[in-house]
Amino acid sequence: MKLDLTEFLFGMSSALDALEVEFLGRATGHGERVAWMTMKMMQAYGADETLTTDITLLALLHDNGLAPYYRQYAEKKKGKNDSLNRLLMKAETGNGAEHCILGEEAVELLPFESNINNVILYHHENADGTGLLKMKAEDTPLGSRLIHLADTVDVCCDIRDPEKYDMVLSFVQQMKGKWFCEDTVDLFERSLNEEAFHDMQTRGAEALLREGLHSQVREFSDAEIHSIADFFARLVDYKSSFTKDHSMGVAAKAEKMARFYGFDEEKTTRYYLAGALHDIGKMFVDNDILEKPDRLTSEEFTKMQDHAAWTHTILSRIPGLKDVDHWASRHHEKLDGTGYCEGLKAEDLSMEDRLMGCIDIYQALTEKRPYKEGLSHAKAASIMRSMAKDGKIDAGITEDLLSVYGDDSEDNEAETHEGKKWKCPVCGYIYEGDNPPEACPVCHAPGYRFEPVN
Repeated sequence: MKLDLTEFLFGMSSALDALEVEFLGRATGHGERVAWMTMKMMQAYGADETLTTDITLLALLHDNGLAPYYRQYAEKKKGKNDSLNRLLMKAETGNGAEHCILGEEAVELLPFESNINNVILYHHENADGTGLLKMKAEDTPLGSRLIHLADTVDVCCDIRDPEKYDMVLSFVQQMKGKWFCEDTVDLFERSLNEEAFHDMQTRGAEALLREGLHSQVREFSDAEIHSIADFFARLVDYKSSFTKDHSMGVAAKAEKMARFYGFDEEKTTRYYLAGALHDIGKMFVDNDILEKPDRLTSEEFTKMQDHAAWTHTILSRIPGLKDVDHWASRHHEKLDGTGYCEGLKAEDLSMEDRLMGCIDIYQALTEKRPYKEGLSHAKAASIMRSMAKDGKIDAGITEDLLSVYGDDSEDNEAETHEGKKWKCPVCGYIYEGDNPPEACPVCHAPGYRFEPVN
């Protein structure tokens, strides 16, 4: 599959930026500013275009380990009232080396052309050996040292303010020999003068990055595309324990169903990519909403629904991915026009769009979440058939999906079970129990909106 990796990572970096804003309270665009400073220093160093681009893209993704680090921490501290701020303070003051380790492990999935080993691992090391992993400057890669300086400058100094350049320069000089080695400071001073900062403040870091980096358009193997897809799917799945492993599950089922329908190899790979990225827009939804134990307000529910629109916004900006964008962002559309984010109807939805919607529902119903056990195939089949009967989802695709993942004997057993039923007015999901659920496991509509089924 042909892909411009530079453009792809630029497009996807906005999702990581949203994570940093939520988890760390960073000013929007932190990753781009760090990447811009890193690029300027790499160019001053005289590195070739490929290495400069690869290190700059790593700078763009330097905090990718925050999501898995937060997940691990949250699971260890489950039931306790440790605030997120306390967690992040630990990450920044020496007790959070895990996010560097996890970030390094994750970027190994990305098919860079250069040797970028340990760049993310050591991006929080100080020149004097007082960083997270106690490594001195001479023992860390150049890319690590440059990203560390750029990251620290953007965190400690507001480089968006044109009046702050003297303060930035003074700060870097003050930390020379302590946090930053002399060679790195020299590269900073040679490449990032007051005029360069003024240019960034006027035109924006993204525009300057696009001018300074060369495209990496090339054919990637199916395995490489899978690795790229998995990198971002894991970011989404790590963000919230409520949807643990959901994106990876949808991607796997998307690939299996693509093979069932006889898609060619490239289309199968593209469909896997769409499945992996279908919920990337959830990076823009606060965990306070994703993991709220109580009923969502109307405003919160609208923000939850916005994740599909954000998925479209991100993917539509990446050249060559129009089909992937449609398959991914339309997974909550319904045949009768009651879905979101565009309210499309049957005639607007391709077979692939409809299939992704069915896969997402089946995955959501059968996977275990903190607030529910996963339903059996039989129970999921009963619910999906009810949704198909109501004109919400494609009946033929539903039967195909169910035939791949179960058998009719189980389904018939499920249909004989009777109990009090509640129907989600948004997606048509039928819930059995004495009271409606806290939230719909399919579309996340608050449970108080469920209506009794006679």
